[in-house]
Amino acid sequence: MAESQNAVVIEDDPDIRELIREVLEQAGFTVMTAGTGADGIALIQAHDPLVTTLDVSLPGMDGFETARRLRAFSNTYIVMLTARAEEIDAVQGLQSGADDYLTKPFRPRELRARIDAMLRRPRSMGASDPQPQPASPSTAGGHDVDWIEHKGLRLHPGMRLATADGVALELTRSEFDILHDLLTSGRRVIGKDDLALMLRGDRLSANTYVSEHDVRAIEVHVANLRRKLGESATQPRWIETVRGVGYRLAA
Repeated sequence: MAESQNAVVIEDDPDIRELIREVLEQAGFTVMTAGTGADGIALIQAHDPLVTTLDVSLPGMDGFETARRLRAFSNTYIVMLTARAEEIDAVQGLQSGADDYLTKPFRPRELRARIDAMLRRPRSMGASDPQPQPASPSTAGGHDVDWIEHKGLRLHPGMRLATADGVALELTRSEFDILHDLLTSGRRVIGKDDLALMLRGDRLSANTYVSEHDVRAIEVHVANLRRKLGESATQPRWIETVRGVGYRLAA
């Protein structure tokens, strides 16, 4: 892997901190650890880690605020860890910029699997890059053919850019990938299980097990995506819910 193989663990519990360090070192990472959000931010600024694990209940600055500050300068993969299973923790964590979350206690094998899945996806996001002006829909050639468009919603998969009615969207990796999947599927319904497998990079593998956690994460990602698009689930302009199944593009 050409990118940094550094990892940062931000966790105030020393036993959990050492457990995560061991899991990451076995995965081939050079691991730095911190017990507070401020110390963790300093490590990330110094070492540009590929992966960061982040506890929610940190002393002082909590994990949510730490994630928001990290996202101002870093595109490290963030796995947020919480001892609370409430829905609000998952929502806040993903809204703060986390790529995934796990509820404590967790199995080391599950943490390793989720990190492996994240590494199969693009690390950079175009939302933090300079936004080029979208090409005119009437353009017959050039770069316009690289854009996917539906009712004023435009995605450029190669540059990882997204706009709605000409306004740039600040999407997480997961939100972008889900939106790309929906746009390329047209009116075909995509199940929540299928979206979860897509985010894990397991669609073509034999590992087709999808947990309740995976399904809930998809629901949170779609809710966040709708919020950023400024649409409601009851009167969608772009993303239509098919109850009991999944989602598809609105007609």
